[in-house]
Amino acid sequence: MPLTISTISPSTLLCDALTATLGDATEALWLIVRGGVWVNGVRVRDPGMRLPADATVVVHRPPDGIYREPVVTSEMILYEDNDLIALNKPTDAYVEATPWDAEGHLRAALARFLAMRNGDAPPLHLAHRLDRDTSGVLLVSKTPNVNAALQRMFRDGAVHKTYLALCAGLPSFDEIEIETGHGRGRGGMFRVFPPEAIGRTLPQGGTVKSMRTRFRVIRRLDDAALVRAWPLTGRTHQIRLHLAFLGHPLIGDSKYGGPSIWRGIPVFHHYLHAERLELLHPRSGTLLVIVAPTPEWAQ
Repeated sequence: MPLTISTISPSTLLCDALTATLGDATEALWLIVRGGVWVNGVRVRDPGMRLPADATVVVHRPPDGIYREPVVTSEMILYEDNDLIALNKPTDAYVEATPWDAEGHLRAALARFLAMRNGDAPPLHLAHRLDRDTSGVLLVSKTPNVNAALQRMFRDGAVHKTYLALCAGLPSFDEIEIETGHGRGRGGMFRVFPPEAIGRTLPQGGTVKSMRTRFRVIRRLDDAALVRAWPLTGRTHQIRLHLAFLGHPLIGDSKYGGPSIWRGIPVFHHYLHAERLELLHPRSGTLLVIVAPTPEWAQ
């Protein structure tokens, strides 16, 4: 849970106020510089900021206590031109800043890589997002001129995405297309709603939206199945939610009921891989087909 400090003397330096609460000046400085400290809802990274009289300071730390330090290498680049760059995202890496960390994410790591390679880094914009533990194709724009077109293509379903997933149990279907509702439950977690709830306003805000996915079983194992998935809409955690709804959560996806131990071995991330991305180039109109190497667990 975030730490909230609301009783602070006016004009106190941020680092001093945090040190007084934590009892550790080194930790206070680290939390501020790393980007985990927010003042009145705004991230502040200046330890010498003088706090206003009505300041509320909220401190975020990593939920698992781990600060990620992703590194981008040339081997991770799947595609690049003047407008776009696609990476083979590793597991256990955030793609964007989190409330507790403004530095330890792939967009920042990519900026550092390009700055070292080229002498400077272009303005990078994530065309889409992948969960921390999902691997595979991640598309990033290198120029603002294509951002609007990219966003429109993702929004309108003009980008075709293919995933590989290893799910628990043996599905009774060989191929299935499923449509449900998607929204947040009362606890804030995303959940599946029945199709008839689509369009309904939720008590906590937001609307139940349509969520459609097509699945095909590629290979059945003794106690799991390798599945290819095509999300036909772009909802958060869509494949994870639908597989759990079908009774076959991802191996390693404990958030949605998947086993954290498989075949006697602990699993530290869910088995989901963004295998393929197909779209028309936002500037030239050329068809792009970007494919990430198959992870070991899917071979």
